[in-house]
Amino acid sequence: MSERKMYRVVVNGTAKEYPAGTAYRIIAAAHQAEFDAPIVLVTVNGKLCELFKTIDRDAAVGFVTMREAAGIQTYQRSAVLLALKAFYDVAGHDRVQKIAVEFSVSKGLYMEPSGDFILDQTLLGQVEARMRSLAEQKLPIEKRSVNTDDAVEIFRAHGMHDKEKLFSYRRVSKVNLYRINEFEDYYYGYMVPDTGYLKWFKLYLYGEGFVLQLPEKSHPTVVPPFMPQEKLFRTLQESNHWSNRLGVGAVGDLNDLIVRGGLGDLILIQEALMEKKLAQIAETIAGDRRKKIILIAGPSSSGKTSFSYRLSVQLRTYGLRPHPIAVDNYFRDRSLAPRDAEGNYNFEAIECVDVELFNDQMRALLDGEEVKLPTYNFVTGKQEFRGNTLRLEPDDILVIEGIHCLNDRLTYRLPADCRYRIYISALTQLNIDEHNRIPTTDGRLIRRIVRDARTRGISAQETIARWNSVRKGEEENIFPYQESADVVFNSALIYELSVLKTYAEPLLFSVPKNAPEYQEAKRLLKFFDYFLAVSSEEIPRNSLLREFIGGSLFPVG
Repeated sequence: MSERKMYRVVVNGTAKEYPAGTAYRIIAAAHQAEFDAPIVLVTVNGKLCELFKTIDRDAAVGFVTMREAAGIQTYQRSAVLLALKAFYDVAGHDRVQKIAVEFSVSKGLYMEPSGDFILDQTLLGQVEARMRSLAEQKLPIEKRSVNTDDAVEIFRAHGMHDKEKLFSYRRVSKVNLYRINEFEDYYYGYMVPDTGYLKWFKLYLYGEGFVLQLPEKSHPTVVPPFMPQEKLFRTLQESNHWSNRLGVGAVGDLNDLIVRGGLGDLILIQEALMEKKLAQIAETIAGDRRKKIILIAGPSSSGKTSFSYRLSVQLRTYGLRPHPIAVDNYFRDRSLAPRDAEGNYNFEAIECVDVELFNDQMRALLDGEEVKLPTYNFVTGKQEFRGNTLRLEPDDILVIEGIHCLNDRLTYRLPADCRYRIYISALTQLNIDEHNRIPTTDGRLIRRIVRDARTRGISAQETIARWNSVRKGEEENIFPYQESADVVFNSALIYELSVLKTYAEPLLFSVPKNAPEYQEAKRLLKFFDYFLAVSSEEIPRNSLLREFIGGSLFPVG
């Protein structure tokens, strides 16, 4: 018998030979002690691969843990497959009609099952116990590649009509399917090699379904406590309700609508729904004349600026005169800004804001005094006074925008009854299919890539490189306060990714293959393959989307 061929594998500069056919999970296991989080993926000569792949060439190898975005996404995706398999096992395959993975809530995924069963704590406890049993068995998560036409037939036979529609528009010849025992499904992205990797999860009854609570990359082996987010949840549920009423709950539905020529109507309806929500907010504010300060906060690329202008238009219809104020103009001189652990300026910390000056001036305005408003010079990094003055008349109202607007530290000296707080975010209601959701962060990142390139000359590579820092600032300064808002506004548009595709794809293709940001750019390009592209011609000029693609009526860049 001939010996197996040996290949040279280099890990962190150290070379070692392994026989052909050795799984990368074996090499990962030998190096796991060097990492403080579980290894779930491997890079082979710079290419991201699953751990069950085997050695077939000389290679430089790196490892991806659950502390990295690709790693935690792989874990979450695999946990969804495990949860679905367990639910079908417990409730009965013939009794489950559908289980939809809807959206993220409280560090977990909200899943809504339907069928001939009663979802209660007893059933959910059995499902969780089944998940743990499957995890303890360390069952392989097997991957197979099938022809796209065959995959469509498989999805049709299993009643997975979202996937059936989705792949009717795919031009790729093959589809990767994953299975645990007999349970098989499609997933957008990589998986762990077996169920034994899936040790950290918890199920909670919530709404009409349940939440699969999972670790975050900052604490990859800890399941955080479940914290219900009722306002955010209601907004997401309302968005899902309208998506379903419009018949566009998944990408395949959107593509069908585009092919049938119905996109124009969808755009008009979506914009009308958004305008109706804006009018309702304005009516609430106008109905309480104590409200003199409107505070608007939200994460990056949520459309805060366009929202504030559109809200101001609605407020004028009630005889109010809104005055926009950006909290950024109250920044302290740059030299006074705090620094992060790496020694870089942390411009998203509230300590960057001259909170005392802000409160002094807002109190003075409420008392009828005239104030000289500051303007922050982002070039020199200094606060300036350029002669901008303001005095509030009886029908005047302040519309203040900034990432800290929901934090009571910013407005600690202002009467609570004069404030109305709004949280805005692009809460993507469209999913790839019933089991593959589109993270809200992906939608915002794509918006930012397009806007940064258009208005600031920043490449997609630079935007991607900065995104982790942006996300960290959001986690610290925005998300903890979202439930304190008086109202949550969803700025996502069902159709927007089909429009953004035309703008984003060339920018993503420009990311060099040897750049650290290439894997993320490649993932987003693969994501766009699901969508049919459409022109932006029919997008109204007051649409929030115009803030990112250009052509807005408002001065938004």
